[in-house]
Amino acid sequence: MVSIKGGRKRLMTGAVATATAGLALGAFALSGTANGATANAEAANTSAGKHSKPTVVLEHGAFADGSSWNGVIADLRADGYPVVAAANPLRGPASDAAALRTVLDHVKGPKIVVGHSYGGNVISEAATDDPEVKALVYVAAFLPAPGESALDLTNKYPGSTLPGTLDPVTYQQADGTTATDLYIQQDKFHHQFAADVPVNEAALMAAEQRPIAQAALEEKTTTAAWKTIPSWDIVTTEDLNIPPAVQRFMAQRAHAHTTEIAASHSVAVSHPHLVADVIERAARATVR
Repeated sequence: MVSIKGGRKRLMTGAVATATAGLALGAFALSGTANGATANAEAANTSAGKHSKPTVVLEHGAFADGSSWNGVIADLRADGYPVVAAANPLRGPASDAAALRTVLDHVKGPKIVVGHSYGGNVISEAATDDPEVKALVYVAAFLPAPGESALDLTNKYPGSTLPGTLDPVTYQQADGTTATDLYIQQDKFHHQFAADVPVNEAALMAAEQRPIAQAALEEKTTTAAWKTIPSWDIVTTEDLNIPPAVQRFMAQRAHAHTTEIAASHSVAVSHPHLVADVIERAARATVR
C-alpha cells in the first residue's frame, strides 16, 4: 500500500508503486461525442505506432457533479486518454447503474471505470459482467458487497460527521408518495466535504452540489464487480464522509491496489494529479 502525505505536483509515471492491495446517452460531459473522443485518441496512438488507450469513464458521487473531475480530466486528456464524465442521477444504485450502463454500452472498446464516493456503489453494479471494463478505480468510495448499502458501510466504524451537516428536503412525487433529497448545508460544506480545497472553490462546489435521494443511501446493492475485475482504491485518511477505517476495510476485502493520502473526501479536486496517475496505472496494468 502506498501512503502519501500532503500535496505535490504531478507524479511522474511509475513514481508511485502500488502494493496490496452518472441518465440517457446524451447525459455525459466530454468534448465532442464519446465515439469522436475515442476515434481521436485511436488515431493519435496509431500514428505514434502505439496501441489505443482505453476510455476512462468517471462516475461522480453524492453532493457533486461532473465538474468535480475537471482536474483529473485535464491530466488524462493530456496523456492521450479519451474521457467520459457520466451524469449520475443519484436516485439509487440499481437505477443509477442502469443509467451508467447506457454510457458504457455507447462507448466502444476497453474501459477503465472510476467511481467517487457513492459512485462506487454505482460502478460496482454497472460494470458487472461487462468484458470491456478492464479495471475499476475507487476514489474515496464505497465498495459494497451484495446486500450492503452506503449507509450500512458508513456506520460500520465511527468517524463520519456527515449526518449533522445534512439539509433534508422532503417533496411529493408524481404518484402521491413522499421522498427526501439530501444536501449538505452550504456553510458546512467546506469543512465536511472539501477541507483541503480553497475556500472560494469549495463555495462554488457547495452552490453546485446535486442532492442524493435518501433512499439511495439505504438501498442495498445486488452485485459486486470488484469480485471479478481488478480494482484500485484511493483511501482518504482525512475523510469526514466515509471514515478511513471503513475505506481500508473495503479495500482490503476487495484485494484492491491501494493508495492512501492525507486528503478530504474531495480528493479528485484537491489532488487531481494523484487521482489521474492511479487511473493511468490501472490502465497500464490491465490494457495491453
